[in-house]
Amino acid sequence: MILYIKLAWRNVWRSKKRTWITASSIAFSVFFACLMQSSQLGSYDNMIDNSARFFTGHLGIHQVDFWEDQIIDNSFDQQALFELDLTNPSILMGVPRLSSFALASHGDRTKGAALFGVSLEEEAAFSYLERKLIKGDYNTERGVLMAAGLAANLNLNVGDTLVLMGQGYHGVNAAGKYSVTGILKFPIPALNQGAIYLPLETLQEFLSAPNMISSYSILLEDSQDTEGMKAHIETILKGKELGVMTWQEMLPDLVSSIELDYYGGWVILIILYVVIGFGIFGTFLMMIKERTYELGILNAIGMTKRRVQIMVAIEIFLLIFLGVLLGVLMATPIILYFWSNPILLSGDAALAMEKFGYEPIIPFALNFKIFYNQGISIFIIALFLAIYPMLAIKQMKIIKALKE
Repeated sequence: MILYIKLAWRNVWRSKKRTWITASSIAFSVFFACLMQSSQLGSYDNMIDNSARFFTGHLGIHQVDFWEDQIIDNSFDQQALFELDLTNPSILMGVPRLSSFALASHGDRTKGAALFGVSLEEEAAFSYLERKLIKGDYNTERGVLMAAGLAANLNLNVGDTLVLMGQGYHGVNAAGKYSVTGILKFPIPALNQGAIYLPLETLQEFLSAPNMISSYSILLEDSQDTEGMKAHIETILKGKELGVMTWQEMLPDLVSSIELDYYGGWVILIILYVVIGFGIFGTFLMMIKERTYELGILNAIGMTKRRVQIMVAIEIFLLIFLGVLLGVLMATPIILYFWSNPILLSGDAALAMEKFGYEPIIPFALNFKIFYNQGISIFIIALFLAIYPMLAIKQMKIIKALKE
């Protein structure tokens, strides 16, 4: 076997031009496939992370009937959670949230707004809310933080007074005046056009709902570890009138869009693989045609066809391995760079992304399975195409081969 490997290695580098053509075609296919899947998975991770941080968490604890009827009356006393041990290595953190709706008014302008009562300090770590501040002061005791789109619609600025009117807990009237202490700018249009953030205690007072929260949002280390953690938390909540939901259950539209895009990406990858396959097959065909006389001589002097097949198979294996290795090495530094520095979109492309509710960036994922999946896929395709050279050698006629 060592002799076969030595012969195969020498044959590979005997025709450097053919070797580099073959290896390059495989390398570029692995390179583009890795970049494509990295950007695809990075976009999914970013969408899930944004939605989980701003809206639901990877897991959400609510009153059992809250998700079907999301009104203030279906909130629950946060003291119920203080009695529970929710510590777990898989949980990054959890934050209490109270949400409601109200009419926001300034001067002669009025608009419906979504109210979010949060712990500002905890929310800064959970949803990076403080990073969205573009004007004013983030830390406020009784003021409000307004989304830039809503503030512009109401002609409000930092220091102005906002009037809120709505319905509180169990139907009580809710009204209050609050100073605008900060302006937030979100990449998600739904938030940017209608969100108002208040300290949790301030919103509880406004809604006459002391100690009440709508949900307790939990952030996990791994967004795919939701089912296991859900089962764990359900055992903790047993006997309470509380339920826990995963982000997949709370955001079915996001799950559907990711699945649709994922399968669409695989269609593109399959087309890429077909093109790659024809290129690799062409190089294998060229390799056999160019070496028919040589292989015929080897067979004529006593080397059996089976041994010739083994030698050529090792050559093909070395070529494929070289190509896959080069492709992975080419893709790794680029993926590492864009993983740390996502591509920022601008102009019409950014507007189109924001229109669909996504942050206008192209993030990349750094995951070993990206390289593994693409490398193995191309490797299998190339090995499948190597059947042709093996059959060609098996059916080779010595007399005919020597006349080539």
